[in-house]
Amino acid sequence: MTISVNPVLATPKFGFPSRVRIIKTDDFSSVFNFRKRISGHYLAIHYQYNSLGTPRLGLIVGKKIAKRAVDRNYMKRVLRELFRVHRHDIDPLDLVVRVQRVYGSSDYSSLAGEFGELLRKLTKQLEKRKSVS
Repeated sequence: MTISVNPVLATPKFGFPSRVRIIKTDDFSSVFNFRKRISGHYLAIHYQYNSLGTPRLGLIVGKKIAKRAVDRNYMKRVLRELFRVHRHDIDPLDLVVRVQRVYGSSDYSSLAGEFGELLRKLTKQLEKRKSVS
């Protein structure tokens, strides 16, 4: 894994450029058809390796989960931020994060902990698969 470093500050860049977003329907479908996922209380993460060399993120927050657009947008904003911070620790995967339960600002710490735990669980699963094959 390569980390792009800002030569002035000598720290990794934590932006969220368009190349790390899953937008097309075909990309979402290919991840779902791969049929690999891990789940927690708030989130389900569907994943598949990609050949781009960088992890990508797709988000799904349905109207059944949160009726108001402002609530759905808040949930997506929080998930994008969590992905942005952890992006350099993730293998080149396509991740589709699906929200299973509504959460608000009071649930942020538990959501952040769950997201980190799901990423650790995912890394452990992928290492196990690599060692078997």
